[in-house]
Amino acid sequence: MLDKKALRDLSYGLYIITATTKDGRKVGCIANTFQQVASEPPMASVSLNKENATTQAILETGEFAASVLSEEATMDLIGPFGFKCSRDVDKFTQVEHRLCEAGIPFVISGCLASFSVEVHDRVDAGSHILFVGQVVEAEKLAEGTPMTYAYYHAVLRGKTPPKAVSYVEEASEPNEQPSAAEAAVNAGATEEGSAPKYGWRCKLCGYIEMMDELPDDYTCPICGMGKDMFERVEL
Repeated sequence: MLDKKALRDLSYGLYIITATTKDGRKVGCIANTFQQVASEPPMASVSLNKENATTQAILETGEFAASVLSEEATMDLIGPFGFKCSRDVDKFTQVEHRLCEAGIPFVISGCLASFSVEVHDRVDAGSHILFVGQVVEAEKLAEGTPMTYAYYHAVLRGKTPPKAVSYVEEASEPNEQPSAAEAAVNAGATEEGSAPKYGWRCKLCGYIEMMDELPDDYTCPICGMGKDMFERVEL
């Protein structure tokens, strides 16, 4: 018996993993698998989907960086790194970031700490590759509470990207309905008159737009999905 619901009881953080391709292009993605695995020397690991542009860059260069997301981080930061591909868009244009000594970008916006890792080993893990390496740089960026994967799901109502380690098919995802207050955090209520009776939630990234009807040409500001990927929810 394999009850995939049991996997939901595993604890994860949420991180932005970044790298630089051989031709100097900055790439990055969201991961919940970055962790310290040894103390002397300090070693860390991350598991990334083989199809990710970030994975390919790490395979080419043997280096990556990781930024620890804060609970203050918003979906407009998380969404592009989690639901868009670095081959199609430059995810760093609207994000505050710096370069480590090795020239790898790391995100500052909404993050508490950053780490630069030199890969020593890699393990083929089916759909993913597990990278293990030595932490060669580390910086405390801000004070705050690190975002957990549970917080991302329960408070931000974020979805699991299809390429994530912990992805479960949509039919198995819990059917959670947002409160009016949570919807207001994402989209804001109307300033005049009565608030909309309905919200529209993106079935891919979880973003909620507060309006009674979506325009036909509407696209999600987080993941870029069209109107047909939104479901109506009562507020």
